This record gives sequence, structure tokens and C-alpha cells, in this order.
Amino acid sequence: MSLDISYVRSQFPALEDGFAYFDNAGGSLVLRNVAARISEYLLTTSVQTGASYEHSQRATSRLMEARGKIAKLLGAQRAEEIVLGPSTTVLAQSLARAMENSLQPGDEIIVTDFDHESNIGPWRALEKRGIVIKEWSIDRESYEIDLDELDCLMTERTRLVAVTHASNILGTINPIKEIARRVHEHGAEIVVDAVAYAPHRAVNVTDLDVDYYIFSFYKTYGPHFAVMYGKYEKLLELDGLYHYFYGREKVPMKLEPGNANYELAWGSAGIVDYMDALGGETGDRTAIDLAFDRIAAHETLLSERLLAYLRDRNDVTIVGRRDSETHRRVPTISFKVDGRDSAEIVRSTEKDRIGIRFGDFHSRRLIERLGLAEGSGVVRVSMVHYNTSEEVDRLIESLDRALA
Repeated sequence: MSLDISYVRSQFPALEDGFAYFDNAGGSLVLRNVAARISEYLLTTSVQTGASYEHSQRATSRLMEARGKIAKLLGAQRAEEIVLGPSTTVLAQSLARAMENSLQPGDEIIVTDFDHESNIGPWRALEKRGIVIKEWSIDRESYEIDLDELDCLMTERTRLVAVTHASNILGTINPIKEIARRVHEHGAEIVVDAVAYAPHRAVNVTDLDVDYYIFSFYKTYGPHFAVMYGKYEKLLELDGLYHYFYGREKVPMKLEPGNANYELAWGSAGIVDYMDALGGETGDRTAIDLAFDRIAAHETLLSERLLAYLRDRNDVTIVGRRDSETHRRVPTISFKVDGRDSAEIVRSTEKDRIGIRFGDFHSRRLIERLGLAEGSGVVRVSMVHYNTSEEVDRLIESLDRALA
């Protein structure tokens, strides 16, 4: 069965205004049930957890339930592997801080030049402690990565590889399972930024065999909140970031200073209920996987519709893969127009009530590596499953006028 787009759009109240939202990689719309859960929590359960009285016990139970649901969404084996925080940027910085005392001068960390800065900057900052930072680069012509180059970068001193699951510029899906296998063969750990991947495809961290995996809910149909998965035994090894009496064994709370945001955790768990509904309401991973299969099929159609238009223009350079192959790209599509400023093109579409974006999207190293910083960076159209073919056609008509 294909995606029920009428049902999907009914779950996102913001769509009722008729605006075409194509800046979803910057932040998706919020589900109706997520907003309702946050409101209901604040109005009925807004007490501190951990006390013995009835209402506190209910708050504690709800936070545990939310962790369990989020663990199911990620394919984690236990709720304690779910660390909650305000954003991917903050969680990556927290992870770096929690790891730094276990690193020695001369230890090596590999970062990329094709990631969002959230998964580069925290690791580069460790250079001040004598950590050697190596850079894995993307090919400027093909926009592809070379796994053999990664193998060459790794040595017996490599402790960590930081890489993105999907580029928020190129839309390319990287082979994380294979990358994790190679990293582990060298005795190192892997941390994955999945912000640009999680809204589009099912995540199974157990199958991927990653050590750490981070993404933001506000780009995955939820509130401004985020999650970091960590293998339980890896989390136990990390330094705590909370009070001194939170021992190493206090996972994941030792990594959530000041406590997790209870209402946002409860609200974010509503994303899981929504995916369950899209996948047949079986209440298990089967429904989540089926939901994302339907999402992927729909998004592939949207991608191909726009990419076909861009491929047919001789004044447009697609930045990334030119095809819409489901397993190789997500519907985040960037391009440059010969002789035109990207900001000018974006602003010309706004009068048609269409929201796209220009710039480097905090992947500045990638944009600079590709030589695309001039002219306001790239134009980016980032679609998700609540977008429609009709909206893509509106965008194409608007781009035709803008580029005429």
C-alpha cells in the first residue's frame, strides 16, 4: 500500500495555510499529536521526577516510557542507551567533553569535510589537548567519498571516526554500516550525525553497529529537542557531565546535566505513534520499517520530479547525485545556476508562497571544498513525505519564472 498522503497532511496543522514548505532540512513541521502531548504533559504532569508521591511517580513513568519509545524508533536494545538533549550540536559537544579524559596526546580522530559543523567542530577542538585530527575529504568532481581513503587514514592510534549518515547539502546517503565495520576492524569507535537522514529512512542502530548516533527531533517532525544513542557499554565508560555524585554507572542521566526536558521527551515519543499509524499500527518495529518504506517511495517520486527538471536545464548544476535512487539519496537537493546569485533565486520564489533556502547550511567546509561559497552558496530544496507532487510542480513553475 502506498503512502496515504491525505492522512499524512492532516497530521500537520501548519500545512493548512497553503504555503509550500521546502526548507525541511532546516526544520520540519510539527505533528499534531506531538504538540498535543507536550501541552497535555505541561498541564497535567509538570512536576519533578524521582519523588515518592503519586504525581512524581507518574512523571517518572512517562519519562521512562518516552525513552523506551524513542529506543524503539532507533532500534536500540535498551532505553538506557537513549541520551536526550537540546540539539545535535549540544549532544556532540557533550560527547566530546565526556570522552576527552580518555584520550591521550597523539591519539587520532578522523573528521570529514562533508559533514555539518556539529560533528566536526567538537572533535577539532580537542587538538588543544594534543589529539591529532585527520580529515577525510570528498571528491570535488564526483561528490563521492572513497572508503579506501578512510582505510589509509586510520592507524593503530585512531580512536574515533566522525561522519554523517546523509549530507544536508548533497542528499547523499553514506554506507554507514560498512564504514562502521571498517572503523571497528581498526579498533576505533564511530559517531554518526544522522540529522539529514532520520526524517527520511528507518534507523536501526543495532544493525548499523554504530557506537554513537545523534539527530534532532525538530527536523524529524517534533520539537526543538534531540537524541543521542550510545552503546550501553560505551556510555558506561564516559565521564559524567552532571553532579559529582552521579557515578559512571548512572547511565544515561550522568550525560543529561540539569535533567532532560520532560515535556519535550514525552512529546517526541509521539513521532513513534505516528510512524506506527503509517505502518499499520502493529506497535513494533515492523510498522516503523513499513512506514519508512512508504515514506521513501513517496519521497523518491518527489525527488525525481524536481531532479528531472533540473537535469533538463543547461544553466543548472546539481550539487550531488543527479539520480533519485532511493538507497543512495534523500530528497535534499542543492543546485547552482550559472551567473546567478542563489539568494536572488530563492527570494524570487517567495512571492509564490514557497519556502526554499540559500547558503551553506552550517556545512561550510563542504561548500568551500566544492568552491561554491560565492554567490550566496547553493540553492537548497529539502522535501519530506508531507510534500506533494503538486507542490513540486508549483516550485518548478516558480523556478521557471525566476530563471527566465
